[in-house]
Amino acid sequence: MEVLTVEKKAKYQRIINILALTIPIAVAAILGIREKVELGSWTKVLPHVIGVINSLTAVFLVLGFIFIKQKKRNAHRTMMMAAFLLGAVFLVCYILYHISNESTPYGGVGSIRYIYYFLLISHILLSIVVVWFVLRSVYFGYTNQLSEHRKATKWALPIWLYVSVSGVIVYLMISPYYQ
Repeated sequence: MEVLTVEKKAKYQRIINILALTIPIAVAAILGIREKVELGSWTKVLPHVIGVINSLTAVFLVLGFIFIKQKKRNAHRTMMMAAFLLGAVFLVCYILYHISNESTPYGGVGSIRYIYYFLLISHILLSIVVVWFVLRSVYFGYTNQLSEHRKATKWALPIWLYVSVSGVIVYLMISPYYQ
Protein backbone atom coordinates (compact mmCIF):
# COMPACT_ATOMS: atom_id res chain seq x y z
CA MET A 1 0.00 0.00 0.00
CA GLU A 2 2.87 2.40 0.75
CA VAL A 3 4.20 2.08 -2.83
CA LEU A 4 0.82 3.17 -4.20
CA THR A 5 0.86 6.27 -2.01
CA VAL A 6 4.37 7.17 -3.14
CA GLU A 7 3.35 6.59 -6.78
CA LYS A 8 0.25 8.77 -6.35
CA LYS A 9 2.33 11.54 -4.78
CA ALA A 10 4.82 11.38 -7.64
CA LYS A 11 1.97 11.47 -10.16
CA TYR A 12 0.45 14.60 -8.59
CA GLN A 13 3.85 16.27 -8.33
CA ARG A 14 4.38 15.67 -12.07
CA ILE A 15 0.95 17.13 -12.82
CA ILE A 16 1.72 20.20 -10.69
CA ASN A 17 5.10 20.66 -12.38
CA ILE A 18 3.58 20.29 -15.85
CA LEU A 19 0.80 22.79 -15.07
CA ALA A 20 3.25 25.24 -13.50
CA LEU A 21 5.22 25.24 -16.76
CA THR A 22 2.34 24.93 -19.20
CA ILE A 23 0.14 27.73 -17.85
CA PRO A 24 2.70 30.56 -18.22
CA ILE A 25 3.94 29.23 -21.57
CA ALA A 26 0.38 28.94 -22.90
CA VAL A 27 -0.49 32.44 -21.69
CA ALA A 28 2.68 33.87 -23.29
CA ALA A 29 1.90 32.07 -26.55
CA ILE A 30 -1.68 33.31 -26.57
CA LEU A 31 -0.57 36.87 -25.80
CA GLY A 32 2.07 36.65 -28.51
CA ILE A 33 -0.59 36.34 -31.19
CA ARG A 34 -0.59 39.68 -33.02
CA GLU A 35 -4.00 39.34 -34.67
CA LYS A 36 -6.71 40.39 -32.22
CA VAL A 37 -9.98 38.48 -31.95
CA GLU A 38 -13.16 40.57 -32.06
CA LEU A 39 -15.13 39.64 -28.94
CA GLY A 40 -17.11 42.85 -28.59
CA SER A 41 -16.86 46.05 -26.64
CA TRP A 42 -17.72 44.29 -23.36
CA THR A 43 -14.06 43.25 -23.14
CA LYS A 44 -13.13 46.89 -22.46
CA VAL A 45 -14.41 46.47 -18.87
CA LEU A 46 -12.18 43.47 -18.18
CA PRO A 47 -9.22 45.49 -16.79
CA HIS A 48 -11.60 46.88 -14.17
CA VAL A 49 -12.92 43.38 -13.41
CA ILE A 50 -9.32 42.16 -13.12
CA GLY A 51 -8.56 45.00 -10.68
CA VAL A 52 -11.49 43.91 -8.52
CA ILE A 53 -10.42 40.26 -8.75
CA ASN A 54 -6.87 41.13 -7.62
CA SER A 55 -8.25 43.23 -4.77
CA LEU A 56 -10.56 40.46 -3.59
CA THR A 57 -7.79 37.89 -3.91
CA ALA A 58 -5.55 39.98 -1.64
CA VAL A 59 -8.38 40.34 0.90
CA PHE A 60 -9.10 36.59 0.84
CA LEU A 61 -5.40 35.76 1.26
CA VAL A 62 -5.10 38.02 4.30
CA LEU A 63 -8.34 36.68 5.79
CA GLY A 64 -7.19 33.11 5.14
CA PHE A 65 -3.94 33.86 6.96
CA ILE A 66 -5.79 35.41 9.89
CA PHE A 67 -8.21 32.49 10.08
CA ILE A 68 -5.49 29.86 10.17
CA LYS A 69 -3.66 31.78 12.90
CA GLN A 70 -6.96 31.69 14.83
CA LYS A 71 -7.17 27.94 14.11
CA LYS A 72 -10.38 28.41 12.12
CA ARG A 73 -9.55 25.75 9.52
CA ASN A 74 -12.87 25.77 7.67
CA ALA A 75 -12.87 29.55 7.30
CA HIS A 76 -9.22 29.39 6.21
CA ARG A 77 -9.98 26.73 3.61
CA THR A 78 -12.96 28.74 2.30
CA MET A 79 -10.89 31.90 1.88
CA MET A 80 -8.00 30.11 0.22
CA MET A 81 -10.25 28.22 -2.18
CA ALA A 82 -12.02 31.49 -3.01
CA ALA A 83 -8.63 33.09 -3.75
CA PHE A 84 -7.65 30.07 -5.87
CA LEU A 85 -10.90 30.18 -7.86
CA LEU A 86 -10.51 33.93 -8.35
CA GLY A 87 -7.06 33.17 -9.76
CA ALA A 88 -8.68 30.97 -12.39
CA VAL A 89 -11.28 33.64 -13.20
CA PHE A 90 -8.49 36.23 -13.38
CA LEU A 91 -6.61 34.08 -15.89
CA VAL A 92 -9.66 33.74 -18.14
CA CYS A 93 -10.41 37.50 -17.98
CA TYR A 94 -6.76 38.39 -18.59
CA ILE A 95 -6.56 36.19 -21.67
CA LEU A 96 -9.92 37.38 -23.03
CA TYR A 97 -8.87 41.01 -22.65
CA HIS A 98 -5.44 40.61 -24.21
CA ILE A 99 -6.54 38.51 -27.18
CA SER A 100 -9.18 41.09 -28.06
CA ASN A 101 -7.56 44.43 -27.22
CA GLU A 102 -4.29 46.16 -27.96
CA SER A 103 -1.99 46.71 -25.01
CA THR A 104 -2.41 50.07 -23.34
CA PRO A 105 0.83 52.05 -23.19
CA TYR A 106 1.68 53.64 -19.86
CA GLY A 107 1.56 57.41 -20.15
CA GLY A 108 3.24 58.46 -16.92
CA VAL A 109 6.45 60.47 -17.09
CA GLY A 110 9.42 60.98 -14.82
CA SER A 111 10.34 58.75 -11.89
CA ILE A 112 6.77 57.37 -11.62
CA ARG A 113 7.44 55.61 -14.92
CA TYR A 114 10.31 53.65 -13.36
CA ILE A 115 8.14 52.71 -10.40
CA TYR A 116 5.38 51.54 -12.74
CA TYR A 117 7.71 49.37 -14.81
CA PHE A 118 9.41 47.94 -11.73
CA LEU A 119 6.02 46.95 -10.32
CA LEU A 120 4.81 45.62 -13.66
CA ILE A 121 7.91 43.52 -14.37
CA SER A 122 8.15 42.15 -10.82
CA HIS A 123 4.40 41.42 -10.92
CA ILE A 124 4.70 39.48 -14.18
CA LEU A 125 7.81 37.51 -13.15
CA LEU A 126 6.42 36.59 -9.75
CA SER A 127 3.03 35.68 -11.22
CA ILE A 128 4.86 33.03 -13.24
CA VAL A 129 6.78 31.73 -10.22
CA VAL A 130 3.81 31.68 -7.85
CA VAL A 131 1.81 29.19 -9.94
CA TRP A 132 4.01 26.29 -8.78
CA PHE A 133 3.83 27.30 -5.12
CA VAL A 134 0.07 27.84 -5.20
CA LEU A 135 -0.63 24.52 -6.90
CA ARG A 136 1.55 22.72 -4.35
CA SER A 137 -0.07 24.58 -1.45
CA VAL A 138 -3.56 23.71 -2.63
CA TYR A 139 -2.63 20.08 -3.26
CA PHE A 140 -0.95 19.63 0.11
CA GLY A 141 -3.77 21.40 1.93
CA TYR A 142 -6.45 19.43 0.10
CA THR A 143 -4.72 16.10 0.82
CA ASN A 144 -4.14 17.11 4.46
CA GLN A 145 -0.33 16.95 4.17
CA LEU A 146 -0.07 19.85 6.57
CA SER A 147 3.70 19.81 7.08
CA GLU A 148 4.27 20.06 3.33
CA HIS A 149 1.42 22.57 3.04
CA ARG A 150 3.12 24.86 5.58
CA LYS A 151 6.45 24.62 3.72
CA ALA A 152 4.81 25.53 0.40
CA THR A 153 2.70 28.36 1.83
CA LYS A 154 5.75 29.92 3.47
CA TRP A 155 6.64 30.94 -0.11
CA ALA A 156 3.25 30.94 -1.80
CA LEU A 157 1.48 33.40 0.49
CA PRO A 158 3.92 36.34 0.37
CA ILE A 159 4.52 35.95 -3.36
CA TRP A 160 0.82 35.57 -4.16
CA LEU A 161 -0.06 38.51 -1.94
CA TYR A 162 2.61 40.65 -3.65
CA VAL A 163 1.31 39.62 -7.08
CA SER A 164 -2.26 40.49 -6.10
CA VAL A 165 -1.43 43.85 -4.52
CA SER A 166 1.05 44.88 -7.21
CA GLY A 167 -1.59 43.94 -9.80
CA VAL A 168 -3.99 46.40 -8.19
CA ILE A 169 -1.34 49.13 -8.04
CA VAL A 170 -0.36 48.58 -11.69
CA TYR A 171 -4.04 48.67 -12.65
CA LEU A 172 -4.59 51.95 -10.75
CA MET A 173 -1.49 53.47 -12.36
CA ILE A 174 -2.45 52.55 -15.93
CA SER A 175 -6.24 52.92 -15.68
CA PRO A 176 -6.22 56.63 -16.65
CA TYR A 177 -4.71 55.60 -19.99
CA TYR A 178 -7.37 53.07 -21.00
CA GLN A 179 -9.40 54.26 -23.97
